[in-house]
Amino acid sequence: MIKKESRNVSRKIRHERVRKNIFGTKEMPRLNVFRSNSQIYAQIINDETGTTLASSSSVQLKIKNGGNIEGAKLVGADIAEKAKEANISKVVFDRG
Repeated sequence: MIKKESRNVSRKIRHERVRKNIFGTKEMPRLNVFRSNSQIYAQIINDETGTTLASSSSVQLKIKNGGNIEGAKLVGADIAEKAKEANISKVVFDRG
């Protein structure tokens, strides 16, 4: 019988495969986006120091159904505004 890995294990394997090629620096930090069925989360991360420079989520913005397109637009606008405040103009996109 074939054993199928769980979705979370598969997601972690995909994440590791992408992350070995993407690295965020001070000049160009990494934008990490995670979407669950009900929420969406975004972080801007400096991997050199291991710090989060800016973050936003549909939970933080108190969006009722944050997992849809409208929730993603609001989270994207919020993370862009926070990035401008932190003087961040370029990021490396981590599709996670």
